[in-house]
Amino acid sequence: MNPSGAAARDPGSRAQGARDHALMSIGEVLAHLRTEFPDTTISKLRFLEAEGLVDPQRTASGYRKYSWNDVNRLRFVLTAQRDQYLPLRVIREQLEQLEQGDSFAPQRPSLVAVGPAGDVPVVDTGDTRVPRADLVERTGVTDDLLTELEKLGLVTSRPPGWYDGDAVVIVEAVVGLTRHGLELRHLRAFRAGADREVGLFTQLLAPLVRQHDPAAKARAAETARELQALSQRLHAALVRAGLKGELGR
Repeated sequence: MNPSGAAARDPGSRAQGARDHALMSIGEVLAHLRTEFPDTTISKLRFLEAEGLVDPQRTASGYRKYSWNDVNRLRFVLTAQRDQYLPLRVIREQLEQLEQGDSFAPQRPSLVAVGPAGDVPVVDTGDTRVPRADLVERTGVTDDLLTELEKLGLVTSRPPGWYDGDAVVIVEAVVGLTRHGLELRHLRAFRAGADREVGLFTQLLAPLVRQHDPAAKARAAETARELQALSQRLHAALVRAGLKGELGR
């Protein structure tokens, strides 16, 4: 029997074969995403599926099969988490707004605050590392002030002489506050408040962190992101409300 003739008489099998060829295993998807998101794991992809962010097909044997549409959705989600620290609830809402029929048009997440106008967006600082000279140049901090911030425990160089993205954000904020008259002694209250919040959130995350299931670790990381976003919204709203009272508004 002529194989090509059999294929010609069975257009359904040819179409199915084309569809199968276009689908990817979870390992293939991971390989595509890791070029841009090196920390992505199979557990992370499974977690995003469990949260309804992506819905891969399943073979008769139960193996996941992803389309390029699924990959685009995952890239959108991971970008929103990395660049904006958005909680999955907000990312899901953005995805719903972007979806058109059965296709998904890949776009960068819209740069919006997590809460109502005026809320402070949460930013993922990632694994950024900058040398001391670049930090000074970028933020305008004096060398003496940076040294004092390190003594107060507000920023830490890891490894020595190098600072992560959080340190950059902290120094930028402190420089701005000092221009308005804030003194270094006032910063201890910020440090103490942050430490109390970390302690509280650590207790909330402990049940997930203690689990050895990789999916639980992914849920813990996502919960931490959401707690941070909610905390910033609450803090911004409380300060805003307090200032309104002081200004008689």
